[in-house]
This record gives sequence, structure tokens and C-alpha cells, in this order.
Amino acid sequence: MPPSPAGPPPADGLLSAARRNLRELAQGLSHASHPPTPLFADSPRRWLRLLPYALVLALTAIFVPVTITVLINDYGVQGGLAGALAVGQAAPMLMLAHRPLQAWWIVFTADVVGAVVLLGQGLRPDALWPWTPPGLVGCLFVLLALGLRESRRTVIGVWLATGTACLLLFLVRPSHGNSSALLLFVLGGVALVIGAAVRERSDAQRRLVEQETISEAERAQRTLLEERTRIARELHDVVAHHMSVITVQADSAPYRVEGLSEEARAEFASIAAGARESLAEMRRLLSVLRSDGSRSELAPQPGLDRAQQLVEATVRAGLPAELSLASDVREALERGGVPQAVDLSAYRIVQEALANVVRHAPGARTRVSVTVRDGHLTVLVVNDRPEAPGSPLETSGTGHGLVGMRERVRLTGGTLDTGPLPDGGFRVAARLPLPPPLPPSASATSEEP
Repeated sequence: MPPSPAGPPPADGLLSAARRNLRELAQGLSHASHPPTPLFADSPRRWLRLLPYALVLALTAIFVPVTITVLINDYGVQGGLAGALAVGQAAPMLMLAHRPLQAWWIVFTADVVGAVVLLGQGLRPDALWPWTPPGLVGCLFVLLALGLRESRRTVIGVWLATGTACLLLFLVRPSHGNSSALLLFVLGGVALVIGAAVRERSDAQRRLVEQETISEAERAQRTLLEERTRIARELHDVVAHHMSVITVQADSAPYRVEGLSEEARAEFASIAAGARESLAEMRRLLSVLRSDGSRSELAPQPGLDRAQQLVEATVRAGLPAELSLASDVREALERGGVPQAVDLSAYRIVQEALANVVRHAPGARTRVSVTVRDGHLTVLVVNDRPEAPGSPLETSGTGHGLVGMRERVRLTGGTLDTGPLPDGGFRVAARLPLPPPLPPSASATSEEP
């Protein structure tokens, strides 16, 4: 026999859900959903922080005397009683800046008490009841403040409580022609919806700004990690060559040098073994850093000897650029006085600087100069103000390119100075330390086979 289709939910389930919803509404009506801080409390502008206090003071100063006047002249309430009702209905507006829910409880109670008092005053046929005109407008301000600050659950609870009071008071005197019960229920709902919509939109914008800030920080961190990984790969290619040379020299030393003692042979063997172990460890590390299928990393690493090709490619892209490579730099490159890590870092800095000019200042004349001074290799890239302002390929920069430059400079122990120029251009200056030159005797010894 096939199972019967599921029937309606059991009654106890509906009752438990109703009780749970009522408890949530009661919780929302009795507990504020935000700390007692006014709107714009975190604003850096002082006048914006003081604005909520100025508004509630103005509302209170207006509604207290207006309510007293209306109760005395239009409803015939005695002066003392009118003053007490006006204070209860309007004075709590001073709390709207930081405690709107508590203000609503006081105003709502005072309005209900005022409606009961007006029953014994012999209302005129054209008089609004149960809510007086100033009481109606003041209550709308209170509801608007609630919508701006409280949660959706609290807003629904306030609207239902207001509607219940309106219904009960209307049933007490349904024959009164100018009843304001339905009017407050409808307009109060509109005020609550407007306030809640503004609050939720403000919260969404705040969360969007926070997410954008987090995303930008994550992008900067990712760029930093990617550049470090790239540097690690290139550093492996630089160091691995020297470690291989050390291994070959240590292995071949017993065959090239005659008359070595057993201790010297063992020492050379230990050096060769240590070099092999270091090289194997670097290769294992590179296997983690290097992405699978990457073939470009097998090519020789570029250096300053290819800077002219880099500048020529930039000129072909439409950027007027020129390179000044000092003669002492050429001599240092020819005799191997520039470490490969410094040579590679200098090339990458020139490459990134020219790419930034193409992206942010197309058409700007750019000068690249490389010199050797005081034991440092100085790389200077300066571009003038672009000829056509407002036409960059990227209108805003993230600064991620400078992150890679700083990492490379820090790798070599140098310094980096970047910033705009007074005439509208930009300057990138890197100082990379060079090893001290070897004395002639040591240089001659190193060249011997």
C-alpha cells in the first residue's frame, strides 16, 4: 500500500512557531538592537556628529509648545494637564538621538493616555481623535527614527503594537467622524519602511566599502606573495649556477691539483657533497614554488645587457624613451663585477617602471639611466608630464607594481625612492649595493685554471 501524502503540519507545530515569533517580537520591543550611540557618531566631521542632537532639540522645542496650545485651544484641556500631556508626548524626542526605542515607549504610552483623557473632554465633530495633529506628526518622527536605528524585527513589532492600539481605540468610539487611528497606522508603516530602507542601504554600503578594503588588502598581499615567489624562482636560477660550479671545481680539484694530501682530498669531497645537498634542497623548494607546465622559466634570466632591447620595445609601443648606460656599468658587466641577483633586479625595476609609464602616463618622455657610484648601482627612471592629461590606460593605480620593486630592492639590501615630481612627472630611483672590487692579485688568482 503506497504511503499517504504528507498532510498539513500539526497544530502544535503552528502554535510553537507562533509562540516563538511572539517571543522574538517581544524581545525586539523590549531590547534595543544597537548600543546607545547617536547617528554619525563615528564621523570625522564634528558638525555631522552634532547634527542628531541639534535635530532632536529643535523637534522638542517645536512640539512641546505646539502640543500645549492645541490641547488647550482645540480640545479644551486644562493648562496643567495639557502641559503634562505635552511633556510626555514631545519631551522624549530628546532621546531619539541615542535611545529611540525607549523614546517610542514613552511617547506611545503618553499618546494612549492622552487619547483616553480626550474622551471626557467633549470632542468637537471636526477634531482628530485618538491622536491629535501634533501627537500624530511627532509619533511619525519617532517611528522614522526607529526605522533608522532598529532591526527589522523591532520595526515590525512597533508597527503591530501601533496598529493594535489604533484598532482598540477606534472600537471604543467608532462613531467619531475624524478618526486618526487608520491614518497613523498607514503613515506610521510608511515612515518605518522609509527609515528601514535607508538604514539597510547604509549598512549595505558600509559592508561594501569594508569588503572593497579587504579585497584591496588581499590583492596587495597576493601581489607581494607572487613577486616573492618569482624572486625565489629567479634566485634559484642565479644561485644554482654558482653551486654547480662549486660542485664541479670541488670534484675536479684532486685531478687538477697535484700533490694533495688525503685531508685536502677529503675536504674537497666534503665541499662537493655539501654543494650537491644544497642544490638538491633548492630544487625541492623550487618544485613547490614553480607552477607545472611553465616553460618560460627555463630561459636565461635577463640583465642590464638587455635593457636597450627593453627600451626599444617601449619606443615601438609609442613611448619616447632613452637609455643612458654609463661606461663604468658596461665595464662592471663585462668583468662580472655586478652580481647576477643585482643585475636581474635592476632589469626588473626598469621593466616595471617603463610599464607603469605606459599605463599611467602614455606619451610621456622617459629617461632611464644606470650608473655606478660609491659602491652602488643606481637605476633612475624619470618621466615627464604626459602630453595628453586624462588619457591614461589606467586612471587609478593600486601600487602593486611598486610592491615588486621594493621586494627586489630589499632582496639585494638596497634602497628605493619613488614619488611625483613638481612638474607633474614621476621618479623611480633604486640604489643596489655592489661587492667591493677584488685586488689585482686576487683577480689574477681567480682567473688561473
